[in-house]
Amino acid sequence: MSTLSAVPRVRFAPSPTGYFHVGGARTALYNWLFKKRLGGTFVLRIEDTDADRSEERYIDGICGALMWLGITWDEGPYLQSERRDRYEEAVGKLLASGHLYACDCTRDDVDARAKDHQTPGYDGFCRDRGLERGPGRALRFRVPDSGATVVHDIVRGDVEFAHSSIEDFVVVKSNGDPLFVLAVVVDDISMGITHVIRAEEHLPTTPKAILLWQALGGPQLPVFAHLPVLVNEKRQKLSKRRDRVAVEDYRDAGFLPEAMCNYLALLGWGPTDDREVLSLDELIDEFRLEDVIRSPAFFDEKRLLHFNGLYIRALSDKEFVARSRSYMDAHDVPWRRSDFDESVFVRLATLTKDRVATLAEVAGMVEFAFVEPLRLDEASVAKVLGGDGEARQILVAAKDAFEDCTFDAATLREVVEAIGEIYGRKLAKAQAPIRVATMGKSVGLPLFESLEVIGRSRALDRLQRALEQ
Repeated sequence: MSTLSAVPRVRFAPSPTGYFHVGGARTALYNWLFKKRLGGTFVLRIEDTDADRSEERYIDGICGALMWLGITWDEGPYLQSERRDRYEEAVGKLLASGHLYACDCTRDDVDARAKDHQTPGYDGFCRDRGLERGPGRALRFRVPDSGATVVHDIVRGDVEFAHSSIEDFVVVKSNGDPLFVLAVVVDDISMGITHVIRAEEHLPTTPKAILLWQALGGPQLPVFAHLPVLVNEKRQKLSKRRDRVAVEDYRDAGFLPEAMCNYLALLGWGPTDDREVLSLDELIDEFRLEDVIRSPAFFDEKRLLHFNGLYIRALSDKEFVARSRSYMDAHDVPWRRSDFDESVFVRLATLTKDRVATLAEVAGMVEFAFVEPLRLDEASVAKVLGGDGEARQILVAAKDAFEDCTFDAATLREVVEAIGEIYGRKLAKAQAPIRVATMGKSVGLPLFESLEVIGRSRALDRLQRALEQ
């Protein structure tokens, strides 16, 4: 068995049968962190042996999501669909050594016979029939009758699988296509993979992989590490049918890649001092496979949102503006093309980044500063202006006062506080009609700083328009 100190060759080998799962991203990240700390090579291998479900768009999605996260690969992406000659060569070797035999049993045949056996699954019916390989016949691996295979796992310790519990498993389907369990072993051997770091769900297939590895005369077995499963708030395994699991969804929702990496790294591992916010460099320096826990890890969207907010607030104003601008361009915010004034946005940056948790929230937060005529939120108008008999009087008073006062945030605040005293209102109630009239909605950035940014002329125009409406 390889050692943890060996210079690693790790691989991330997703199947392109859907959008990029956050569990896959966590696996890729752990492989990458392990490789980055020790040096070595990160191989990206696309396991597309399931031709019916694999799609090129999902390959593009995997590569794009990895690049967004900053997880780079040194070799690949290799496609298993382009390596069939290697698998066929291995099949020939296994047939010649007697490790494989042909089987013409259908699934119905297997199920029918299983009813009469205590042990479910295939019963070795074709083991000694001497069938030749041919159309409609699968190839099965001849599992030893006795003994056991032990998986030495960094995360789970030694896991023993009795051979009596492993059926003679299919290696090549009846249509001639190699199965995952064969392809992955052939590729790991030919690519010199030293460490197999993958999801817990693959643990049951690992003894089969070891048996194949040994039958093929592979070199020293790789080190195995099976990572804990990710679960939702009900402690159910994350499911794409039930949970939001696609990395692309979080990217499109305005999450930052460094926040996502930080959060994913903590799903099954943590630094010894219990810190939660760690840079990529800190993660690389501190990550240890032997410190990964085996218990299921809770993927908590609320906690991820909290992390993202922390990372947004840590951005410099300049970087926040650049990230927000790129996000709005990618998501085709209409006013970004024509009405955007970057100098105005820079003035709003500090106010905005302290009040958003994702980049997706930025456009709605700052739209008031760029769009003319201002779009009024109907619900806010109805709630704040529609049923408030004093709202019009407050708007008139504000318009009159704003025409002559010094137009800075501190003075504007004093003016509105004075208007509130006239009508027996605290500041929050006094500013509510003014906010809706000048900002378009009842919640948003601090009113007085925002008024200072848009300036006296635009503020007065908006107050007048609100009065006329």
